[in-house]
Amino acid sequence: MSILSENIRYLRNQLGYSQQKVADDLIITRGRYAKYEDDATEPPIEILLKISRYYHVSIDLLVSVDLRKIPLKEILELPDNRILLPIKVDNRGENKIEIIPHKASMGYLNGYADPEYIESLQTISLPFLKGGKYRAFPADGASMPPHKDNAYIIGKYIENLADMRTGKTYVFLTRSEGITYKRLLKVNKETLEVSADNVFYKSYEIHLSDILEIWQYASSLATQEFSKDDFQFDNIAIIRMLQELKNEIRELKGNSPTTDNI
Repeated sequence: MSILSENIRYLRNQLGYSQQKVADDLIITRGRYAKYEDDATEPPIEILLKISRYYHVSIDLLVSVDLRKIPLKEILELPDNRILLPIKVDNRGENKIEIIPHKASMGYLNGYADPEYIESLQTISLPFLKGGKYRAFPADGASMPPHKDNAYIIGKYIENLADMRTGKTYVFLTRSEGITYKRLLKVNKETLEVSADNVFYKSYEIHLSDILEIWQYASSLATQEFSKDDFQFDNIAIIRMLQELKNEIRELKGNSPTTDNI
């Protein structure tokens, strides 16, 4: 079998996906995809490009390196494993920033690797954003204050995990969640620990194998006016903080020596 057929079979099994699921996601028949894994036929370049973006592994690695010998985390960190996005410019030479609409945000999960879908998106240009590829994503104001619903986060495309920094915020495109905007807390061996800035949401881990794209916060666009309340603690959040403080005091009292023990 060819390296390509072995690699795509290996990657699919690592994700625990069936051939039918992968074929459906690639919008081809299961029989056609099975022939690629069985090395009965080679995919044309447009399908190979879709497979590359689907598994988040560059075409060069897919066809030339036995991925079974390299841990998945190391594959994602390899300098050559880059799925480059074309940087489009307007007639003034400024970057075109594609806008993912709020109502169609879930459609991005299926269309992020489709040139026709990306070409259909509306664009804006911001002269102060240069030196990279940028895209605008809808924000969930409930989890990441002070960003409001209907706001947009403009992210800069991250090609390598080594370029990420803890404490910074990122837009993640994952197979399980779609678009999510979170703060990076920790980089683990096989996962990223992230959290919302809203204290009501607990931190959680995103598996590296689940990540399709990463975009670092570069700017934001608000579509609603801010009020004073947007920059004040919610009463419920204050109550929660007081409750946590009471619990900590109770624990300290429980651990402190009594007069009987002196």
